[in-house]
Amino acid sequence: YRIGQLYMISKHSHEQSDRGEGVEVVQNEPFEDPMHGQGQFTEKRVYLNSKLPSWARAVVPKIFYVTEKAWNYYPYTITGLHCSFLPKFSIHIETKYEDNKGINDNIFDSELKDQEREVCFVDIAYDDIPDRYYKESEDLRYFKSEKTSRGMLQEGWRDTQHPIMCSYKLVTVKFEVWGLQTRVEQFVHKVIRDVLLLGHRQAFAWVDEWIDMTWDDVRNYESKMHEQTNIKVCHEQAEHSTTNPSSLDAIDIHDKTSVCGFSILFFFLVFVFCFFVSLHRSTFCSF
Repeated sequence: YRIGQLYMISKHSHEQSDRGEGVEVVQNEPFEDPMHGQGQFTEKRVYLNSKLPSWARAVVPKIFYVTEKAWNYYPYTITGLHCSFLPKFSIHIETKYEDNKGINDNIFDSELKDQEREVCFVDIAYDDIPDRYYKESEDLRYFKSEKTSRGMLQEGWRDTQHPIMCSYKLVTVKFEVWGLQTRVEQFVHKVIRDVLLLGHRQAFAWVDEWIDMTWDDVRNYESKMHEQTNIKVCHEQAEHSTTNPSSLDAIDIHDKTSVCGFSILFFFLVFVFCFFVSLHRSTFCSF
């Protein structure tokens, strides 16, 4: 799974990045934590401006991106997302992996303490996905791996399929704006669930592409895709900066004037995370 997840993220980010939009990898390097040991730190920027309607682009910085930082100490990972345009908004995700079918109800007890939580199970085969994201080749009810013979996943597959593992996610969403907080936080939780579902389906459906890879193979593939993706994204951004030298200076002005518009903030948030569903799977994705 560790190899499959890395393969899927790299491939999907490359496919969905074009014309200055998509995922730029800023840092990807080894990192050591006193508690969790050796890991990998990754910082990415997701450029989204062209996905907004024209009226929203008028009040949003022309070079706009969401920043994702991730610390991967597999089988434990931490992911954080934030945006300077929405200073009161953040997402924090902790992930733990175990070789079971999702039966550990107490896996995050030490982190949660007395906090409220809602438990949501994601079924990669039978949960509904929007029609616009459906691909027959990724329908796990009918997909069967040629190399591993895994699939097709029938009703109750969690009780019959082996090997099986579970990715447990502790997702915290904060949007500290009076009057919009509950609505926005609920919406983002729903979108993250969709990200999990779609990413898992792809990782499973692409198993024949990555199952024979070693860890070195997938790391080399990741580096190659990062390089190619950065060229696709950053070349256009550099051209934009050259032809529009005032765009960077405008960011600070727009940030200060636009943050006050609550309706714009909410609308912008909706667009950002709907685009995340189709573009960027990040470390959300696990199955």
